[in-house]
Amino acid sequence: MVKKFFSLAILSLWIFSCSDDGDTSIIPGPEADSLIVVDAFPLLDFNRPVDLQHTGDHHLYVVEQPGVIRVFENDPETETSGIFLDITSLVDDSGGEEGLLGLAFHPEYPQNGYFYVNYTTSQSTTRISRFEADPPNQTANPVSELVLLEFNQPFGNHNGGQLVFGPNDYLYIAVGDGGSGGDPQGHGQNTATLLGSILRIDVDKPDTGLNYGIPADNPFSGNQTGDREEIFAYGLRNPWRMSFDSQTGQLWVGDVGQNQFEEISIVENGGNYGWKIMEADDCFQSSNCDQDGLIAPYFGYSHGNGDGSITGGYVYRGSINMLAGKYIYADYTSGRIWALETDGANPENALLFDTNHRITSFGVDNQQELYFCSIGGKVYKFGAE
Repeated sequence: MVKKFFSLAILSLWIFSCSDDGDTSIIPGPEADSLIVVDAFPLLDFNRPVDLQHTGDHHLYVVEQPGVIRVFENDPETETSGIFLDITSLVDDSGGEEGLLGLAFHPEYPQNGYFYVNYTTSQSTTRISRFEADPPNQTANPVSELVLLEFNQPFGNHNGGQLVFGPNDYLYIAVGDGGSGGDPQGHGQNTATLLGSILRIDVDKPDTGLNYGIPADNPFSGNQTGDREEIFAYGLRNPWRMSFDSQTGQLWVGDVGQNQFEEISIVENGGNYGWKIMEADDCFQSSNCDQDGLIAPYFGYSHGNGDGSITGGYVYRGSINMLAGKYIYADYTSGRIWALETDGANPENALLFDTNHRITSFGVDNQQELYFCSIGGKVYKFGAE
């Protein structure tokens, strides 16, 4: 393996690069600890993992894009994973951007056994469904599906897919602009459609005729003009991975760009994040665009050096002091992983690793330690030595 070295001003240490064959080189630095990435579960392999979640105990759940959720002990010596849920018969998995894309456990999952999934169907729709499980036995009932929400997808890409419960116990849903390229149907700025948005629904208090409720403070709640009441924020192209900062409650979203820029936004209630008027801070295919009312990204980066598709991450709140409070994210195309400062108007961004991984998602365990999934079938963990 050819080693690549990077001097990191923020972290004041030298970091290593890693390859898909598991070969790693650790370069000690002036810090007491050096940051490393390791194969978290060397004896386990997964089929195109795209999400990792936990339920507060010592188990982890990995979502496989074809339609299976696997569960296993959070132990590096774990030899087997069980099938928690298999809905491959329901999922349309093209091997591209479709498939089983997201998983979220109800905040009271240990008591009610409810969990939620986001997947695409053979009818070219996105479906948000609730299933029921027996938490003590780590098994789900595949015929317990309750469809909460379903909407058409005009193309096969830009499906978003992340599900996450917020601090208020509402369910947030990341939805892409419907696909193709350049948002040809104008969904990003059309609040009469669910596409190109972050949705927010109340799964505990259904409204009449629905399997969910509309929070009263959603920006279009109760409107009479045809705007979708489920929308929390809009103007997004393909929000690929979002997470709440467990300390501040801020919602961080990585939004995949078109041809030039990737962006990271802190998403607020009612915010318009610009697509397709803007691609990050740049006017999209226009020399004169009206930016009034648009919210600029917190941070963006241009394509180049192999970068081209952001994978949103987490504000780190685990035990590694050198990463504390930094937003850790990656680029799927290049395999690079960065640490972004979260407390400044001009945030500094530091390269942590230059990998050969196709990083689909980040996740944390019940101790807030950070992992990431590689489409090649492995799960890796951040640590320090």
